[in-house]
Amino acid sequence: MKTVQLGHSGLHVPAICLGTMTFGEQVDEATAHTILDRAVERGITFMDTAEMYSVPPRAETFNATEKIMGNWLVARPGMRHKLVIATKVAGPSRGMPWIRGGKGDLSGEDIIAACDGSLQRLKTDVIDLYQIHWPSRSVPMFGGMYFNPEHDKPVTSIHAQLEALGKLVQAGKVRAVGLSNETPYGVHEFVRLAEQHGLPRIAAVQNIYSLVSRGVENGLDETMHRLGVSLLAYSPLAFGLLTGKYDVSGIDGPDAPQQARIAKFKSVRLQRWGRKETVAAALRYNALARDHGMTPTQLALAFCYTKWQVASTIIGVTSVAQLDEDVATYGTTLSPELLAAIDAIRLEIRDPAC
Repeated sequence: MKTVQLGHSGLHVPAICLGTMTFGEQVDEATAHTILDRAVERGITFMDTAEMYSVPPRAETFNATEKIMGNWLVARPGMRHKLVIATKVAGPSRGMPWIRGGKGDLSGEDIIAACDGSLQRLKTDVIDLYQIHWPSRSVPMFGGMYFNPEHDKPVTSIHAQLEALGKLVQAGKVRAVGLSNETPYGVHEFVRLAEQHGLPRIAAVQNIYSLVSRGVENGLDETMHRLGVSLLAYSPLAFGLLTGKYDVSGIDGPDAPQQARIAKFKSVRLQRWGRKETVAAALRYNALARDHGMTPTQLALAFCYTKWQVASTIIGVTSVAQLDEDVATYGTTLSPELLAAIDAIRLEIRDPAC
């Protein structure tokens, strides 16, 4: 598996990253540790988590995933130096009062305090990549489509957030910094201010990217390419829609897998995954995969693994079998004809899950 450099940082990571948001909700701690062990065996030494996880977010599972990872690290002396560990500070609460009391902002002091909490839970002295999970600004995200300046309100400035991140880097608590769920404006402004004031330059942005969510290619990819910022693609399988598991019964049918995320957690449907347009788009891509002798999972992951925009693809699994299937797809190439067919579907239905 190839290794890539994240932005201008000193971090080098494999092309596949293990996402861990299922740990502590769908995946118990023992199984999570087995998955982590297997990931390292398969060459995945890049792990991503967040203070908010498990998902879907609940007060009862807030911070659970970081604790599970910390316990795994302690039980495996000598493992830490082999890994690149990324975590994220949650942005404004978005209806989650258990995060900083429901505060509608993310101050510099909040960032520093959250990082200290993550370090304690992860049982490590340094976080390799520390990311802001979502902006404090009012921007279209998590299925939102439009920017509305009327929704703007006073929030901590990007400069102040960068200064806090700079203090963490200077203190040796963080090696590199990044963003998530960001816009072209946000990426450019973080880079501009970092360069202007001698603050840490963002290395990567973690944004949604999949066959049904190609909004990155509507300008963000150029911004990141020209500024030297890497893309970490999350939800490449669109919460399971691009695995084919819902093709027969749909997400509400009697034969739909009841332990899968969309079936089990109704709240995720309020975002982008439950849209009838998203489900219909997934059916089209899944059928295209089968027409070309591939499984839907293979097509969806190969698409992300081979796109020039993507530095590392974040895969989320609930079993070792799923992990092995996802890793086995690495190295699969897509023919020019198949890529043209993918683009033809996108031209017709656009990006229903952005």
